[in-house]
Amino acid sequence: MKQFMDEDFLLTTPTAKRLYHEYAERMPIVDYHCHISPREIYEDRKFENITQAWLGGDHYKWRLMRSNGVEERYITGDAPDRDKFRKWAQTLEMAIGNPLYHWSHLELQRYFGFHGYLNSENADEVWDLCNRKLAQADYSARSLIRLSRVTLLCTTDDPADSLEWHEKLAQDDSFDVQVLPAWRPDRAMYLEKPDYLEYLKTLSAASGVAVDSFAALIAALKKRMAFFAEHGCRVSDHGLAYVMYEPASSAQVEAVFSKRLSGSAISACEERIFKTAFLTEMGRAYHEMGWVMQLHYGVKRDNNRRLYQALGPDAGIDSIGTSAPAAELADFLNALAETDELPKTVLYSLNPSDNAVIGTIIGCFQDASCAGKLQQGSAWWFNDHKSGIREQLTSLASLGLLGNFIGMLTDSRSFLSYTRHEYFRRILCDLVGGWVENGEYPADERALEKLIRGISYDNAVRYFGFSV
Repeated sequence: MKQFMDEDFLLTTPTAKRLYHEYAERMPIVDYHCHISPREIYEDRKFENITQAWLGGDHYKWRLMRSNGVEERYITGDAPDRDKFRKWAQTLEMAIGNPLYHWSHLELQRYFGFHGYLNSENADEVWDLCNRKLAQADYSARSLIRLSRVTLLCTTDDPADSLEWHEKLAQDDSFDVQVLPAWRPDRAMYLEKPDYLEYLKTLSAASGVAVDSFAALIAALKKRMAFFAEHGCRVSDHGLAYVMYEPASSAQVEAVFSKRLSGSAISACEERIFKTAFLTEMGRAYHEMGWVMQLHYGVKRDNNRRLYQALGPDAGIDSIGTSAPAAELADFLNALAETDELPKTVLYSLNPSDNAVIGTIIGCFQDASCAGKLQQGSAWWFNDHKSGIREQLTSLASLGLLGNFIGMLTDSRSFLSYTRHEYFRRILCDLVGGWVENGEYPADERALEKLIRGISYDNAVRYFGFSV
């Protein structure tokens, strides 16, 4: 029997162990999509205790605690932090097979030197151990990023953001990790939201463009894109229910936008017309700017209305939604490709049944401008567990070129989440090592090194055009 989460955790063959320990383990991290606060990085936040570092804002953990019957006051409420940690330890005892069990123990091992397993009996001991570490000067936000060997990370930023903290970080020579903004224009796209007109005022003020038409909206966003580009931005991101395609004339789009500006409600069809035009214009702009377009879709958000009203979004009450209509996704990409304005694009679906759909669609739009111009994004959110990662990798390998894959990201608000890259790399090496051991791929060390190093780090640096 193997020891619990030892140095060969998830590595089942000699080749897998060699690939991980000689290549993947040694690679640094580029985190091209996360939700870490640039202000907290600049201010070098210190955490008073492990609950603040672990449970604050982590809706993954909140979901599990609710599933274990924990009262909300111990999750997002005003219970003492030590008591919240105890409740998390009790929950973790029940989490066999859940990736959070592995992630939590990887974090305890890598950051706090604890190689046991957390449970209700030793919760206070682990609480004290972690808090002693967090009290040290080298356990601040910046130190945790350095300790994780991160060379570059991209935050998630609204077009109206001043990028004040990115500017300050760029001028701070004491921190050598690049922190770049990533463009997330969701609030400009969701015209059905109650606060949309208020948001347009904010965007108008930030851009200096009075947003009184659809054309003006796009002009305002392009001005902000130029501002983001001056601050090193090279990547955009959209959160969508699904990728829709309802093409319409410019006059129709302007009519829909004018109707919304008047304060009137819009129909589902009008919403589709607007969002198709919006995303198409953004795609063209990304192509012109040389940015990567990321599309995250397949989510049904805020399902529990009572909790949403109490806690707001990102409360752990989202779920897998409907698959994106394959024809509409393909038609949207084709609309940009027809005019040679399709940017580099990464497609993420929260619905794992879309793996093969994405794998076949991206193959239709590859070209000589970039190896792997269109990418299937890594297994995301409800899929970044052992079987979900293996399924995504296997599907991508079966239908395209796994060797060009840009690898893992954290998609996290936590400074301790970088062990997710280790988790991913171990699964990757075990999968590839198994193919080699089974005679499905040659034991060509040069080729294997290039493949593992590429998927772990090098491919993402090349694909996004980062200078690290």
